[in-house]
Amino acid sequence: MQTVHTVAELRAQVAVWRRAGERIAFVPTMGNLHRGHIHLVEQARQRASRTVASIFVNPTQFGPNEDFAGYPRTLDADARQLVAAGLDLLFAPSVPGMYPRPLAAMTQVTVPELSGILCGASRPIHFSGVATVVSKLFNMAQPDIALFGEKDWQHLMVIRRLVADLDFPIDIIGVPTVRETDGLAMSSRNAYLSAEERAVAPILYATLAASAARLRGGERNYQRLADEAKTQ
Repeated sequence: MQTVHTVAELRAQVAVWRRAGERIAFVPTMGNLHRGHIHLVEQARQRASRTVASIFVNPTQFGPNEDFAGYPRTLDADARQLVAAGLDLLFAPSVPGMYPRPLAAMTQVTVPELSGILCGASRPIHFSGVATVVSKLFNMAQPDIALFGEKDWQHLMVIRRLVADLDFPIDIIGVPTVRETDGLAMSSRNAYLSAEERAVAPILYATLAASAARLRGGERNYQRLADEAKTQ
């Protein structure tokens, strides 16, 4: 696996592959990798002859008092996992490399309608930060396809919309969530959970799955479903 830290290095290697007519798959991440990330790389390898992943903790998607400073940065351990997974190229840029001018002065990408709902209602700058960094990474890596986990469903919808609206020639592939044996979705932030919180966390998925099964079975009393779910 080759590791590069600058856009020039990334584009130089991508250009070589492009001249050879190779198909390129891209997996953007913030690092602190777990099995779910590695599954994305494995899926990418099945769909393309060359695979690129990025590791970049993006400051523009963190709001005030969020965990940007404390977000785990584990590049060496992540690189070892990616080597084992057969990745071709790791792009690990610096913050100045991604944002060479003050963030407030940089061009930003926003996706109306989808960014202010659900998670975006309590994180007003988050999805603009996501859309901006993903747009930059797409322009830098110039992949044919990009893979994202369905765990972050709103992220996936925002990215699909920006690709459609901005005419990126990239196919966006959503990959089903990888879960722990007790049903908890794998996430880099699971490490923040205390032992007690970790024991309780799978109840959320179990409750949602049970409610979904009842909906598929014909239940249409939505208020009753919601009320019963809250008691779990």
